[in-house]
Amino acid sequence: MASLNVGNLGEFLREQRRNAQLSLRQLADAAGVSNPYLSQIERGLRKPSAEILQQLAKALRISAETLYVQAGILDARDRDEAQVTSAILTDPALNERQKHVLIQIYESFRKENGLGADRTPAGGKDTDTDTDGDSGTGPRKGTGGAAGSDGEAP
Repeated sequence: MASLNVGNLGEFLREQRRNAQLSLRQLADAAGVSNPYLSQIERGLRKPSAEILQQLAKALRISAETLYVQAGILDARDRDEAQVTSAILTDPALNERQKHVLIQIYESFRKENGLGADRTPAGGKDTDTDTDGDSGTGPRKGTGGAAGSDGEAP
């Protein structure tokens, strides 16, 4: 089993924090962790749990999956999906609704192509970003539904 590359995670977190224009103290406060602990994570001295990574991701407004991949919690086959989702979530040109819809469309295409198998990463949190209560599966084969439709049943 490959060892956890905590250094790369720390560098990635530092870069994301700087991109979000947050100080170490601001991110620590927003994520509910101490300044020294966050500093140790960024310097590659500490290995955060999946729960801490989730708190950091929420505070940075990026997907937890992105941090899970950086920390080695999700394996390489999940990397592409996490990178696309992260790119969508961190795009400043999109508003929150647009980000949500774009992720739903992306996930529906992956599921349609047999690539979006349901999974739950360490920590037990479902990775489905759907918050409106529907199944998030998007258009079904053979229904003639168009991706990006308003989600109404055919």
